[in-house]
Amino acid sequence: MIRIFSIRRFAGLIAAAAAFVFVSLAVPNSVLAKADFSSWFRYGEDVEKAWRVEAVDGDPNQVRISTQKSNPSGPKRKIMVVYPRPSSAYDVAITKILAIFAEKDINADITVVNFLKEDKRGKALIKRAEKEGYELMFSMGSESTDWLFRNYGGGKVPVVSVCSKDPVMLGQASAYDQGTGTNFAFTSLNMPVDVQMAYVVDFMPQVKNFAILVDSKNVSAVETQAKPIAEYARQRGIQVHELAVNNPKKAKDELSELVKSAVATMRKSDPTLSNSLFWITGSTAVFREIATINAHSDRVPVLSVVPEVVKAGDNSSVMSIGISFESNAHLAAIYGADVLAGRNPGEIPVGIVSPPDIAINFRKAREIGLEIPFKFLESATYVYGYDGQVVRNSRPSVQSVN
Repeated sequence: MIRIFSIRRFAGLIAAAAAFVFVSLAVPNSVLAKADFSSWFRYGEDVEKAWRVEAVDGDPNQVRISTQKSNPSGPKRKIMVVYPRPSSAYDVAITKILAIFAEKDINADITVVNFLKEDKRGKALIKRAEKEGYELMFSMGSESTDWLFRNYGGGKVPVVSVCSKDPVMLGQASAYDQGTGTNFAFTSLNMPVDVQMAYVVDFMPQVKNFAILVDSKNVSAVETQAKPIAEYARQRGIQVHELAVNNPKKAKDELSELVKSAVATMRKSDPTLSNSLFWITGSTAVFREIATINAHSDRVPVLSVVPEVVKAGDNSSVMSIGISFESNAHLAAIYGADVLAGRNPGEIPVGIVSPPDIAINFRKAREIGLEIPFKFLESATYVYGYDGQVVRNSRPSVQSVN
């Protein structure tokens, strides 16, 4: 049996309005950037209430974070967070980790480093972590997790993965319900494919065309999200359209053509486009171009595995069924706190958030004439109304099932 982290949700109708607004990938004012490291490191506006964020002299690829408390409780814990590159997903994740650590009153001295996906720089960080007595490392993103696991699996310093794809499917863990027996504890951004697709089929029972959008250079998204879902759909007689971006730097131009072409092909078997949909994977190069995808998708619903792609306004997917970066980071922060408290990382099973985060934008649904099944509204974590503004943010706390 897979041990998972359970998120208990409240069902109900749309609230008239809510005062809760979560970190949005589309709202620049909700994220702060400092001059020396603004090209790759950003964080939510509330972070500086609890933490002091400082540049490191002489190295724009390092950031130091320490508690704002004048008399912090407990011993200072040395933590390293390893980034591979900038990403809006990582902005959300680091903000949540810092919020949880502040709630738990962890007196931490945190070094955040962008290792630029360079072997030499990465290996220097490993030596530094051991030499300077770091007690925990967070691997931010699938690229960091893959590199660290290949180069430091079985090392001395515990590592917890964040914003990373399914470790079992990637061969980093042998099973979901047991630990790795190494210094690694994994969390996963992925839902089990059969569970995720059960939601999709429930949403559109007669689906004929399923277009999967992915960045071909994003190996983890291809292997754990695009390929498994394509196989699942084909086995059930659904026509799969694999839309792969080959050059992330030209994703906008490529997606314009790919989406337009896919719509034309879909019309051959589904003239009204009533039983077709687009499915955005967790590829940054793809989901950051949601406006481009919407512009060429006609009346085909655009769904995503990334809840943060559903957001206020028009530049949003109509619905998402997946695990948000924030929920995953919450879980990873709890794993990290457990490790600091003495838990053996090698004994911790793969952390999967369940049930999924469902997000809905009714403004987009009305725009394309789409009806959202009531059961999805009942269980939705995030809901945006017909004016495109948030009317529900019902994320309860994350708890461990022992």
